[in-house]
Amino acid sequence: MTAAARNYGIVTAAYWGFTLTDGALRMLVLLHFFRLGFSPFTLAFLFVLYELAGIFANLGGGWLATRFGVGRMLAIGLALQVAGLLLLAMLGPDWSMAASVAWVMAGQGICGVAKDLTKTASKSAIKLVAGDGAGQLFRWVAWFTGSKNAVKGAGFFVGGLLLDAVGFRGALVAMAAVLAAVLLAVLLALPPMLGRARASRSLRELFAKSRGVNLLAGARIVLFGARDVWFVVGLPVFLYAQGWGFAEVGGFLALWTIAYGAVQAAAPSLVGRSDDGLSREVPAARWWAAALAVVPVALALFLAVPGGWRPDLVVVGGLALFGVAFAVNAALHSYLILAYAGSEKAAEDVGFYYAANAAGRLGGTLLSGLLYQTGGMFACLAGSAAMLLACWVITLALPTQVSARPGVAA
Repeated sequence: MTAAARNYGIVTAAYWGFTLTDGALRMLVLLHFFRLGFSPFTLAFLFVLYELAGIFANLGGGWLATRFGVGRMLAIGLALQVAGLLLLAMLGPDWSMAASVAWVMAGQGICGVAKDLTKTASKSAIKLVAGDGAGQLFRWVAWFTGSKNAVKGAGFFVGGLLLDAVGFRGALVAMAAVLAAVLLAVLLALPPMLGRARASRSLRELFAKSRGVNLLAGARIVLFGARDVWFVVGLPVFLYAQGWGFAEVGGFLALWTIAYGAVQAAAPSLVGRSDDGLSREVPAARWWAAALAVVPVALALFLAVPGGWRPDLVVVGGLALFGVAFAVNAALHSYLILAYAGSEKAAEDVGFYYAANAAGRLGGTLLSGLLYQTGGMFACLAGSAAMLLACWVITLALPTQVSARPGVAA
């Protein structure tokens, strides 16, 4: 096994461990506090600091990973997740709603920083170890992202299972112990200075991105906002309101996310490949963005028809189509950011891109609770369709050649 393949395997395995706890934590918080009587918008509010922290964690994490190495930043991200889980485990059952919300938001904020430091370090490591071959880069990114999402789906199921088996606090302590073991393995196995380079020395230099990176970041904001606007709060609450149990909701979301990850991993076989890595991949991103936008429009129309099919079956069936198209879109975008990113400061470019991702998730999370509370699933789907239309418009402007940073010779 080559050193590159070894490091890729270490990073992927470590991110699997992190993602399992991240998916389980989301389901734990959502189901535990919904059972306590929190409204949909209050549930969305619990995740605000988690997503908001990600915006700054990605920007800072990209700079720090360039300055100190991606191995160190991966370890710091794992350590912060352990701390966040233990902090949430300290929540008292007799606390007031205001105190509980504030405590959970703080713990979620720490976990949000952990997630995005870990993600930025991991994705940057793949850019570094994959080499210059566009084919290998696409395959490794697609497999990494797809397998990560499959593990996250398993985390949804684990979260619901642990909540029933050992309760909220016991589940958090168990996950912290497992992740601590993953952290120790990373410290022992991964070169800490991997990816270290000269970091940007000013905010102007840090934000001086190429046209491709800037446009793709804009597309990422609305792409993930379009998913989370109905997926984070609206969908679980909608299914529960239709008579589904907690285990059924968690199990379905787990199966959907696992299948979504499998499609993401297979994305390279669904997209035409080019020698330059962009001339066929960019048009594919445009086509898949247009196809994805059709799904929430069709779902909203089906739900608006009185006396039609069972609403939950319509949404579940539509979600399967949405998952396929969204998975390919996400895989293409995850590949394109690494294709557009500069080799020397890949971590900074990736961090900037995933800060945009966190901004989209934040907006989508808030809108998910707000729109569902005011207009139900129909309003969530309408918001998703509007965002996906914007995503498609932005992808029309994506360049098919890698451009240099502003003020930097190509």
